[in-house]
Amino acid sequence: MGRKWNNIKEKKASKDASTSRVYAKFGKEIYVAAKQGEPDPESNRALKVVLERAKTYNVPRAIIDRAIEKAKGGGEENYDELRYEGFGPNGSMIIVDALTNNVNRTASEVRAAFNKNGGNMGVSGSVAYMFDATAVIGFEGKSADEVLEILMEADVDVRDIVEEDETVIVYAEPDQFHAVQEAVKNAGIKEFSVAELTMLAQNEVQLPEDVQAQFEKLIDALEDLDDVQQVYHNADLSE
Repeated sequence: MGRKWNNIKEKKASKDASTSRVYAKFGKEIYVAAKQGEPDPESNRALKVVLERAKTYNVPRAIIDRAIEKAKGGGEENYDELRYEGFGPNGSMIIVDALTNNVNRTASEVRAAFNKNGGNMGVSGSVAYMFDATAVIGFEGKSADEVLEILMEADVDVRDIVEEDETVIVYAEPDQFHAVQEAVKNAGIKEFSVAELTMLAQNEVQLPEDVQAQFEKLIDALEDLDDVQQVYHNADLSE
């Protein structure tokens, strides 16, 4: 799964370079999670996941608090969670997750981003079956063997554990996200370089050099949309 970790690092680095947009997206996601359940992460698992993710992007506390307070105050904004699926060049596959208060606007903007950048939208289910929902947790301070022992002692099942550049990356089922974090926190890990619930491609595709720039332009166009929260794909962009 090494290449998948590389893609996550590339995506994270890209987001780190546009912090204001990332903070705005997290603010919306925190608000939605807090409004859908209790505005307390200890009793609202969805909110807790979002807050753990936000930490790895250094989202300011003020933005987090403002979103939660807005939810507590019964904010009138309502958002629909939508998923779009489509295709890029050379058989690449793309999933787009959005939060929107205007479904028609979002659908039109996503379709336009695909069409203007060499892609096309597919029907629901045309792409998602080639991806697996996965919890990805990365941190330093332990070896892969030590982490395996820690998780076994805590009776936490995972898919894979790899070690790259002193970072241990744990891949697990989404419902094991908190269990993995708690187990390694209890073993002394305090900070996480990545804590994501993501969609990982079962198989990645290589894009010719002359096509890769076009594909990256398509991904950038989708991620730049205000209503889009996450974009997943099966292209290997690690080179």
